[in-house]
Amino acid sequence: QVHLVESGGGLVQAGGSLRLSCAGSGRSFGRNAMGWFRQAPGKEREFVASISWSGGLTYYEDSVKGRFTISRDNAKNTVYLQMNSLKPANAAIYYCTADSIVNPRPNNWAPVYWGQGTQVTVSS
Repeated sequence: QVHLVESGGGLVQAGGSLRLSCAGSGRSFGRNAMGWFRQAPGKEREFVASISWSGGLTYYEDSVKGRFTISRDNAKNTVYLQMNSLKPANAAIYYCTADSIVNPRPNNWAPVYWGQGTQVTVSS
Protein backbone atom coordinates (compact mmCIF):
# COMPACT_ATOMS: atom_id res chain seq x y z
CA GLN A 1 0.00 0.00 0.00
CA VAL A 2 1.22 3.50 -0.89
CA HIS A 3 0.03 6.80 0.52
CA LEU A 4 0.64 9.97 -1.50
CA VAL A 5 0.15 13.52 -0.23
CA GLU A 6 0.40 16.48 -2.58
CA SER A 7 1.12 20.08 -1.67
CA GLY A 8 2.07 23.32 -3.37
CA GLY A 9 -1.02 24.07 -5.38
CA GLY A 10 -2.61 27.49 -5.37
CA LEU A 11 -3.44 30.58 -7.37
CA VAL A 12 -0.88 32.11 -9.71
CA GLN A 13 -1.01 34.64 -12.50
CA ALA A 14 -0.40 33.60 -16.07
CA GLY A 15 3.31 33.46 -16.72
CA GLY A 16 4.05 32.63 -13.11
CA SER A 17 5.47 29.50 -11.50
CA LEU A 18 4.45 26.91 -8.94
CA ARG A 19 6.20 23.88 -7.54
CA LEU A 20 4.13 20.90 -6.55
CA SER A 21 5.43 18.36 -4.09
CA CYS A 22 4.28 14.85 -3.33
CA ALA A 23 5.42 12.83 -0.35
CA GLY A 24 5.09 9.09 -0.53
CA SER A 25 4.86 6.56 2.27
CA GLY A 26 3.58 3.09 3.00
CA ARG A 27 4.70 -0.51 3.09
CA SER A 28 4.84 -0.79 -0.69
CA PHE A 29 6.58 2.51 -1.26
CA GLY A 30 10.13 2.08 -2.37
CA ARG A 31 11.41 1.71 -5.91
CA ASN A 32 8.37 3.23 -7.53
CA ALA A 33 7.98 5.14 -10.74
CA MET A 34 6.08 8.33 -9.97
CA GLY A 35 4.32 11.01 -11.90
CA TRP A 36 1.63 13.62 -12.24
CA PHE A 37 -1.73 13.68 -13.95
CA ARG A 38 -4.27 16.51 -14.07
CA GLN A 39 -7.95 16.98 -14.61
CA ALA A 40 -9.62 20.23 -15.56
CA PRO A 41 -13.37 20.81 -15.13
CA GLY A 42 -15.34 19.07 -17.84
CA LYS A 43 -12.28 17.35 -19.24
CA GLU A 44 -10.79 13.91 -18.98
CA ARG A 45 -7.86 13.23 -16.75
CA GLU A 46 -4.59 13.49 -18.64
CA PHE A 47 -0.97 12.58 -18.17
CA VAL A 48 1.46 15.39 -17.36
CA ALA A 49 4.84 13.90 -16.47
CA SER A 50 6.51 10.83 -15.05
CA ILE A 51 9.87 9.82 -13.66
CA SER A 52 11.62 6.55 -13.00
CA TRP A 53 12.78 5.51 -9.56
CA SER A 54 16.37 6.42 -10.44
CA GLY A 55 15.31 9.78 -11.85
CA GLY A 56 17.14 9.02 -15.05
CA LEU A 57 14.05 8.52 -17.17
CA THR A 58 11.37 11.16 -17.60
CA TYR A 59 8.39 11.63 -19.86
CA TYR A 60 6.28 14.73 -20.47
CA GLU A 61 3.03 15.59 -22.14
CA ASP A 62 3.87 17.56 -25.26
CA SER A 63 2.31 20.85 -24.23
CA VAL A 64 4.36 21.09 -21.00
CA LYS A 65 7.75 20.18 -22.44
CA GLY A 66 10.23 22.97 -21.79
CA ARG A 67 8.00 24.55 -19.11
CA PHE A 68 7.48 21.78 -16.55
CA THR A 69 10.20 19.74 -14.88
CA ILE A 70 9.66 16.60 -12.83
CA SER A 71 12.26 15.53 -10.31
CA ARG A 72 12.53 13.44 -7.17
CA ASP A 73 14.45 13.16 -3.95
CA ASN A 74 14.41 9.53 -2.90
CA ALA A 75 15.95 10.33 0.47
CA LYS A 76 12.80 12.33 1.20
CA ASN A 77 10.43 10.01 -0.67
CA THR A 78 9.26 13.07 -2.55
CA VAL A 79 8.58 13.91 -6.16
CA TYR A 80 8.32 17.46 -7.46
CA LEU A 81 6.75 19.18 -10.42
CA GLN A 82 8.22 22.58 -11.21
CA MET A 83 5.78 24.47 -13.41
CA ASN A 84 6.96 27.61 -15.16
CA SER A 85 5.29 29.96 -17.64
CA LEU A 86 1.90 28.79 -16.48
CA LYS A 87 -1.11 29.37 -18.70
CA PRO A 88 -4.81 29.49 -17.82
CA ALA A 89 -5.16 26.22 -19.75
CA ASN A 90 -2.90 24.56 -17.16
CA ALA A 91 -5.46 25.11 -14.41
CA ALA A 92 -6.63 21.78 -13.04
CA ILE A 93 -6.48 19.45 -10.11
CA TYR A 94 -3.05 17.85 -10.21
CA TYR A 95 -2.73 14.30 -8.95
CA CYS A 96 0.45 12.62 -7.80
CA THR A 97 0.78 9.01 -8.82
CA ALA A 98 3.04 6.08 -8.13
CA ASP A 99 3.38 2.67 -9.68
CA SER A 100 4.60 -0.72 -8.59
CA ILE A 101 7.27 -0.71 -11.30
CA VAL A 102 10.58 1.11 -11.42
CA ASN A 103 10.17 2.74 -14.81
CA PRO A 104 6.98 4.45 -16.01
CA ARG A 105 5.49 3.30 -19.28
CA PRO A 106 6.02 5.81 -22.11
CA ASN A 107 2.45 5.42 -23.37
CA ASN A 108 -0.90 4.65 -21.80
CA TRP A 109 0.62 4.56 -18.34
CA ALA A 110 -1.88 3.55 -15.68
CA PRO A 111 -0.22 3.98 -12.28
CA VAL A 112 -1.62 2.03 -9.39
CA TYR A 113 -1.55 4.59 -6.62
CA TRP A 114 -3.08 8.07 -6.56
CA GLY A 115 -3.03 11.04 -4.24
CA GLN A 116 -6.02 13.19 -3.39
CA GLY A 117 -4.98 16.00 -5.72
CA THR A 118 -4.04 19.64 -5.35
CA GLN A 119 -5.76 22.53 -7.10
CA VAL A 120 -3.81 24.76 -9.46
CA THR A 121 -5.55 27.94 -10.59
CA VAL A 122 -4.03 30.26 -13.18
CA SER A 123 -5.52 33.72 -13.63
CA SER A 124 -5.25 35.55 -16.93
